[in-house]
This record gives sequence, C-alpha cells and structure tokens, in this order.
Amino acid sequence: MDYWLVKFAPFRYSWEDILRNGKFEIYSVRNPQSRNNLKSMRLGDEVLFYHSQVGNCIVGKMKVVEEAHQDKTTADPRWVSVTFEPIETLQNPISLATIKTTEELEKIGLVMQPRLAVMSLSNIEYKILINDLKSIV
Repeated sequence: MDYWLVKFAPFRYSWEDILRNGKFEIYSVRNPQSRNNLKSMRLGDEVLFYHSQVGNCIVGKMKVVEEAHQDKTTADPRWVSVTFEPIETLQNPISLATIKTTEELEKIGLVMQPRLAVMSLSNIEYKILINDLKSIV
C-alpha cells in the first residue's frame, strides 16, 4: 500500500461534501507531476485530504476506490481522474503550521512543493502525520 496527500480548496469541494456524498473524484488536475501521482495510485491506497487556500490543514483520511480513469473534463487522454471514499475524519485537523514545525516532515511535499495538488507520502511521513500529529490540538 502507498500513501498520498491530496489538496483541494474547501470552497470548491470540502471534506463535509465528501462525507455527504460518500466519495470524491478529483479531476481537472493539469500538473504533470500530480497527474503521474494519480496514475500511480492503486485500490486501497490511503490518502490524506488537505483543505488548501482556506484552513490549510489535513482534515480527513480516504482510500482509493477507483484507479486512474479518463478525466471527464477533457478528451485529452493524458489527463486522469481518481475516485476516493472517506474513511476517517480527523478529530484534530493537522495544520500546515504544525507540519512545518515538525523536523521529520521538513522535506514533505506539502512544504517543499506547496503548489502541488497530489503528492506521495513516505511510510514514515504518513505514520508521523497519522500516529503522532493527529492527536495534537
């Protein structure tokens, strides 16, 4: 299993929208690195959902339920979409400020490539986020 982080602006589609609809399909991703990350996702991979632009925090955990398929917003076969299902709402969202002050996360994509919408997480980064930081208020 691999681990990922997906950023999305809550005024476009929020964690609450995901919970209400029971799934989230990310589309219109046009960055080649993010696209390649979407193509690398496999069924059951765990994905952290990050509210970007407003809130700037990890708010929930999802899993991949449909691997990369044609992005419905374009006929260009290079661009793909992935569908996720929510599995956990974090009691205490993990803020960007907390992530930036955690030494073991200094090279995380969220810090090193802040404009990237879809990024991989190492096993260690994921465990620090989920096991250590999610309980911090």
